Amino acid sequence: HRAYLRSPLGLLRLGQLALGAAFWVTVAAHKYEGAAHFALFAAVLAWLLTLALFGLSLLGRWALVPWLGSRWLLTNLVHDLALGVGLYAAATGIMGYKAGRKSYCSLPGYSQRCLYSAYLSASVCGGIAACLYLFSGLYCLSRRCRDQRDII
Repeated sequence: HRAYLRSPLGLLRLGQLALGAAFWVTVAAHKYEGAAHFALFAAVLAWLLTLALFGLSLLGRWALVPWLGSRWLLTNLVHDLALGVGLYAAATGIMGYKAGRKSYCSLPGYSQRCLYSAYLSASVCGGIAACLYLFSGLYCLSRRCRDQRDII
């Protein structure tokens, strides 16, 4: 469906996939501990589910999903607002907190390995991804309020 790729939801999904991948690759490529494990889990879970929604929507095969296929717009809405915004907001908060705790290592003369920039980069990517999920959720909600049942 080329129409899906050109739709606002398709473009938002591409942005969500790109920023989500940047988030979890940034976290996974560096040493992480404690609550960062949850942040990584949340980011990968949301990213994989977004990839599945994107693939099914792009191929037009959402009718193959039992029970959810007939409610595809509602499925996208719940995914975006509950799962996407919720998980990425939590992951962003965790990584922002960890960045704040490591901010001392960006001082000149600090000789140890500094994770501040990695944590800060991950929190920025996560925050923007959460905003994209919010926008796509609001887009699905506006379509639903106008009694449209399709995502395109």
